[in-house]
This record gives sequence, C-alpha cells and structure tokens, in this order.
Amino acid sequence: MTSEDDHSVVPAGAGPQSSGAVRQAGRDGGNRAGTNGARGGTGGWRARLTKRFGSADPRDLRRGFVIVALVAMMVVTVNALTALADVTGIQTWEPWSWEITSAITTLLAIWIPWLTTAAAPPDSALGSGWRPKSGFLVVHLIGVLSFAALHVAGFVILRGLIYDWMDAGPYEFGDRFIYELRKDTLSYATFVATFWVLGYLRRRRDEPVRPVSFDIRDGARIIRAALPDIVAVSSAGNYVEFWLADGRRPLMRATLAAIEVELERFGFVRVHRSWLVNAARVTALEPDGSGDWTVELGGVAAPLSRRYPQALERLRSPG
Repeated sequence: MTSEDDHSVVPAGAGPQSSGAVRQAGRDGGNRAGTNGARGGTGGWRARLTKRFGSADPRDLRRGFVIVALVAMMVVTVNALTALADVTGIQTWEPWSWEITSAITTLLAIWIPWLTTAAAPPDSALGSGWRPKSGFLVVHLIGVLSFAALHVAGFVILRGLIYDWMDAGPYEFGDRFIYELRKDTLSYATFVATFWVLGYLRRRRDEPVRPVSFDIRDGARIIRAALPDIVAVSSAGNYVEFWLADGRRPLMRATLAAIEVELERFGFVRVHRSWLVNAARVTALEPDGSGDWTVELGGVAAPLSRRYPQALERLRSPG
C-alpha cells in the first residue's frame, strides 16, 4: 500500500468554498454499521475491559444515584417509623440508624450494577433457544454477590460505630447474610433495570438526526445524493471527489476538512489526510503492514493511515 504522504492530495489555493447542504429527516433508531474481525486485533486485559465497560456512561450513574437517593429517603422514613410502631424494646435512634446506614452503603455500592449493566445489558441476556447467555449470568452473579457483600459489610461497620458511640454495646449482625442477600438481589435487579432504561433514553436523545441527502455542487449542477449512497470522499487538488454507489464521481470545489465537518456526525470517518469514508459502507479492513490498512467499500478501496488510530478503532467497532 502506498504511504500516506505518497497517496495524499493536498488542497491548494483558496480556502473552502460553499459546501453542499445536508437535508435531514426525523430521528432514526438504527445504529451505524461497522466492521469487526480484522486481523491484528487488540488484545490484553485492558482491551477486554474497554470492550466490556466502554459503554458505561457517567451520566447514567449520576442520574441513577439521584433517583435511588430520593427513593431511599422515603424507604428510610417509612421503615424506621414502622419499626418504632411494631417493635417493642428498642430505642428511638436504633431503627433510624439501621435504615440510614443501609441507605448510605447502598448508594456507595450502586456503581456495581451500573458497570454490570454496561457489560451485560438485559437486552443481551438471551442466547439461542431462549437460554440465558453464560457470560450474562457470570457478570451478574459476580455483580450481585459483590453488591451484597459491600452493602452488608458497610452497614455492619457503620452500625458498630454508632452502637459504640451510643454506649449500647456491640452491634450483633448474626447469621443474616442470606436474608440480606435475598433483599439485595431484588434491589440489584431493580438498579440494573433502572440503569438500562436510563441508558436507553440517553441513547435515544443523543442519537443524531438521520440525513436524507447531500447537495453536491458540481460546477453549475447540483447533484442531490442520498447520504447512504456516498461511499467515500477524497481530495482532488482544489476540489473534493465524491465516490457514489452508482459509480459516478462528481467533483465539488471545497476542502476535505469542510466536508468532514458537515458529514462526520452522520457516520463518515477521516481515515487519511485525503480520504473520508462512510462507515456504513465498509465491507472489509485489510492490514498493509507498518500500521497502515486498506478500507474496502465494495468496489472502492481507500487507504487508512497509521496516523489515524481512532479511525481504525471506530471502523472495527461493531456499533
């Protein structure tokens, strides 16, 4: 494969001229297509963690934390007042200490279901034959046990400190871990469902408006090309060349940087200083050595320079 410097065409002369217009329609829930499975894939524990937990969005954690905190305040009040009314021989501060310490450690452990929801979302649970995937079960088994252990250990320590401070003797937890585990399993499942819904709503809100067409000003003509039909865009001196699915290659006086600004949020990826490709049209990625690749887009082959590692990762991502 030709190196980047040999393959590139650097626009000369004046800056960007008037570029094409993107015509848009309503929202579309479809995901951009990508390519996966190319040779030379990244490995190691860091790549596996990124693949598992890379979709964990801190915004979901913050919103989930607020929701759980508000619900916990109501639960604490109801449970403490109920215990004071139903249980004899306890001091007024005891049920409040039980419920508040449980709520605090629940909030401190809520990052666990947030991460496991990103690693194994509920909509990925079923494999063939309506059987849960083993990976899904393992992730959430580890998640619920970790959540319960952190929750129980946390409130036992806090209650012990409170009982010592109140001179009420040692706090005795006994052998109630299984009882707490059952309750924590229900709480964990509720938190997973909450984070999954928050993630779904966030993705729906953040997804880009689907473009309908792009106006290519080829001299005095205007070619209205559907965005999915634009396979790639390349530099050609003071012009850019649009590679269309029907074989046409109209020219437009503009810089590739100007076209990239208009098209990048619609799935077009800069893979080379002189090439922009439609990620949805990528059919294969072929390594050429020294970190360079060839991007195959049906009948069009575009260079992917090693100087654009983020483009490679984006094109290799299944989403």
